[in-house]
Amino acid sequence: MAIQLLDFYADWCGPCITMKPIVEELEKELASKVEIKKVNVEENKEDSEKYGVMSIPTFLLMENDKELERFVGVTSKEILESKILQHL
Repeated sequence: MAIQLLDFYADWCGPCITMKPIVEELEKELASKVEIKKVNVEENKEDSEKYGVMSIPTFLLMENDKELERFVGVTSKEILESKILQHL
């Protein structure tokens, strides 16, 4: 599977908690098309630095280690899903 969505979050982050059920729904609905990886910024500081994540939640849509799009903050399921589907 070439398309990945990296979800940079922290357990204490209110907006991240808001996005959690949305990401989980998308993970179920798009499981055959997109791999969703959750990246806890406190446990994976190297990845946060590597991708230049300055705010959370941050979502990176990746293909073969190349960033296609970046989304920062709370967004609706519909918007996030449509952005993902544009790259499939």
